[in-house]
Amino acid sequence: MRIVLLLISILALGACTSSGGRTEGSISTDSLLASTSASGSSSQDYRIGANDLLRINVFRVPDLSFDEIRVDASGVIQMPLIGTVQAESLTPDELGESLAARLGAQYLRNPQVTVTVLEAASQKITVDGAVTQPGVYEMQGRTTLLQAVAMARGPVTEADLRSVVVFRTIDGQRQFAVFDLAAIRAGEAPDPVVLGDDVIVVDASRLSAALQQAVRALPALAVFRFL
Repeated sequence: MRIVLLLISILALGACTSSGGRTEGSISTDSLLASTSASGSSSQDYRIGANDLLRINVFRVPDLSFDEIRVDASGVIQMPLIGTVQAESLTPDELGESLAARLGAQYLRNPQVTVTVLEAASQKITVDGAVTQPGVYEMQGRTTLLQAVAMARGPVTEADLRSVVVFRTIDGQRQFAVFDLAAIRAGEAPDPVVLGDDVIVVDASRLSAALQQAVRALPALAVFRFL
């Protein structure tokens, strides 16, 4: 596989902090990014945020179904019969399961609930580096790495597509993964799904010398789990 994936904990974008001559940080074996599955499912990875626009369908119960329902600023939705329901930080599947459990507890027998994200108003990503139009972009639902780079009008001609970095904060720590965008374009590697607040830098060779040194110092490739 031509995709290159490295995971490392870092304290700040483009910098490494040392203590007593030792670089702080550790390799994570958890998945940094959720990737596209063979079936193209998107409900396993995207997490709902405040102000997202959802569609909720309760099978054969039109009075409990909504073509459009907005998550409020506190991250909840209001549903008939069951009232306030936490939506923020859940995947669409998880929210559907939560609604089904609450409806099934008192009102319906084996309810089937489907949740779809129509507009990811709260999810923004930053695309920087060797792209035509760097900036902050708002995602409209599920977005892959290729789509994110396309939002920035694509890479510039001289960009090194073999080293595209995705930064993410996991459990309060900044981590990153390096992908071969050329291989993804050619269909030789999966196109990973990016999440809200990710920072994408095209052409890792343009990163700071300190960060490049940290990447080279990794003792082994980290495990990457595909869905």
